[in-house]
Amino acid sequence: MLETYGVDLGKEIIYSARGGVIEAVTSSPRSLEGGRATFVIMNETHHWIAANQGHDMAMTIAGNVGKSRGGGARTVEITNAPLPGEDSVAERSWQAWSKISEGKSRDSGVYYDSVEAPPIDLSDPDQLRAGIIAARGDAIWLDVDWIISTIYSGHMPRSQSQRMFLNQLVTAEDQLIAPEDWDARAVDEELVRGDEITLGFDGGRRDDATALVAVRVRDRLAQPLGIWERPDGPAGDGWEVDRQAVDDAVRSAMARYRVSAFFADTALWESYVDAWSEDFRDELLVKGAPHSAVGRDMRGGLQELTAANERLVSAIENGQLRHVGDGSPLGKTLRRHVLNARRRPNRFGLSFGKESRESARKVDAYAALLLADLARRRLLESGRRHAPERKGTVYFF
Repeated sequence: MLETYGVDLGKEIIYSARGGVIEAVTSSPRSLEGGRATFVIMNETHHWIAANQGHDMAMTIAGNVGKSRGGGARTVEITNAPLPGEDSVAERSWQAWSKISEGKSRDSGVYYDSVEAPPIDLSDPDQLRAGIIAARGDAIWLDVDWIISTIYSGHMPRSQSQRMFLNQLVTAEDQLIAPEDWDARAVDEELVRGDEITLGFDGGRRDDATALVAVRVRDRLAQPLGIWERPDGPAGDGWEVDRQAVDDAVRSAMARYRVSAFFADTALWESYVDAWSEDFRDELLVKGAPHSAVGRDMRGGLQELTAANERLVSAIENGQLRHVGDGSPLGKTLRRHVLNARRRPNRFGLSFGKESRESARKVDAYAALLLADLARRRLLESGRRHAPERKGTVYFF
């Protein structure tokens, strides 16, 4: 092979008589700009963060590859599972792929492949061994016994052991819902026409997402009925949520299901909430607020919303709330919003919020779920219910 291609081996640069060059690069992004690489291996991108110019390096590489002659240039990221909340290049890539899989972003040709261990009990040596073997794939040279002894030595946090040796996306320290708790509640089931439900709505306009979520009254099955987000990239320039589409989704839900309560955050959607209250007040059994059949302003009532959040978190952790699985794009988007939610303690208890005020990681679908679940609780407390839908054959004599 060396003779065929005329390869001249070097420690940092390898030349080929056919004109190719392989170069190890650790330079600054500015010094690399303009190079027209045809193939770039980006190693350990879970360490590429803003503080070490990792973001700038990734953007420079993307620009260089895009300018390669003849097209067909590629990049490959080789990485461990990223640390949630660190905003590494690996985490950004995972977030981008998640949106593509949800149908929220245009497919740019990304291929995502992750070999990771399933959820296991790290305290069980047999489960741990099986998890390590599953995560190592064909890297059979890894010493499983040595890895087990390293994990049990107590020299590293549990979360780091999960990322390094099991390749699992672990929970951020302030994450509201653990991925394993949410995923364990997924069911292969959907709402059917005529189900008695409660609705929750959280609306945005341009930057924030807009979400409509239903919870079935009899068994607390949650299902998103619509989630609208600004697209990434140029498609998002000047984007604004299609309010007519949202209104249509609300009215379709009212027609398809027996909606007993509907709590909608009023911010930015006052006129629509007023219209929904006027049009559906006779069908709803519980009011969102004393002055509105639907409106429930999330900017007030901190104590009630905090208690509702604590009940919802407990229901997810204890398996009392189930949800439509992530086999559908809407289910995947709801999962992303739920896992984006962060713990926000206040004087009344545990509430929730975004990672930061300006964070692009949305939680609006979780807010809509919270309102739908709160509406269900208020309905049950009221003792009022819609009569069961009549089924069967009617005979006339």
